[in-house]
Amino acid sequence: MPKLTIAVTLFVLAALAGTMAYTGYLVVGVLADYLDIGRFSAGLLLGVLFARLPWLSKGKLRTVGLLPKRVRRPVTLGLLALCLLHFSSQGEYGAAALMGFAAAFLLAFPWVRRAAFGRMTSSLFQFPGKQPRPDSIDGTVIDVEFTEKKD
Repeated sequence: MPKLTIAVTLFVLAALAGTMAYTGYLVVGVLADYLDIGRFSAGLLLGVLFARLPWLSKGKLRTVGLLPKRVRRPVTLGLLALCLLHFSSQGEYGAAALMGFAAAFLLAFPWVRRAAFGRMTSSLFQFPGKQPRPDSIDGTVIDVEFTEKKD
């Protein structure tokens, strides 16, 4: 049933993209409200803050931006937590739940990506040097190698 699997996967990805886009819209609105600026200006501010631009350095292509790689996820989680508290205090629990879902997805995404990539590569490629794990070895089997001696 590969067609059904592809259809369900595309539907889930489209729903996730729509959810994250609406979450971004809400974050920009809360930031604009707190900074007392327009949504357009708040969006530009976030765009400049999180922008990654290509850069050639020592003959290698890399990306640079205002926020280092290790700081981007905590800043994003902080913005989502601020919005979660804002919507919870306003009594808008649907938007607060959406912020909680986005934060949980942001925290779980690296693990899910590693697990899915590992599963795909293990099913496509069999690595010849891989040894079986010790917990998968049967303890009642004796593994012995025989060699012949020439007289």
